[in-house]
Amino acid sequence: MFWLKFVSNFLKILRAGQTPAQIAGALALGAIVGLSPILTLQGVVVWLIIFVIDVNLSAAFFAYAAFAMIGYLFDPLFNRFGYFLLVDVTALHGLWTYLYNAPIAPLSRFYNTVVLGSFVSGVILFIPIYIGMKKFVVAYRTHIHEKVEKWKIYEILSRSSMVKWYQRVRSLGVKP
Repeated sequence: MFWLKFVSNFLKILRAGQTPAQIAGALALGAIVGLSPILTLQGVVVWLIIFVIDVNLSAAFFAYAAFAMIGYLFDPLFNRFGYFLLVDVTALHGLWTYLYNAPIAPLSRFYNTVVLGSFVSGVILFIPIYIGMKKFVVAYRTHIHEKVEKWKIYEILSRSSMVKWYQRVRSLGVKP
């Protein structure tokens, strides 16, 4: 039931009233936070950005959850990339020393290879995720949505007594 709810929420986000740019921006920012370990300075800053700018919060939380689930699979790659940035790129050694001695920068935990590698990877992936998701949201709203509604599985699930019961229980606390 969890996966059905997850997919259902994603489809609702795609149909949301906000612009494709707002949805894509939220998904891209959520991806940065989802790939990075929790409770770092940069994670807090990205969440502040998400709350301050006008993006779809549901999409940001969805992307955070999705990328957090798959982020662990890429930890060995993030570790190698972070090690490369911290140790092998000698031009950055002065920057790392300066940041380590700065009063607040160590809260970012940049000295951890996985943290650094995952955050920098998320920042690098921001533009491709943003552009790709913006195009996907536009395509979904113009072409794909009607096709998805015609799928047998979609029709069966939307008519299912279990889904109708779940929707009734979920809406008990909501005022019309």
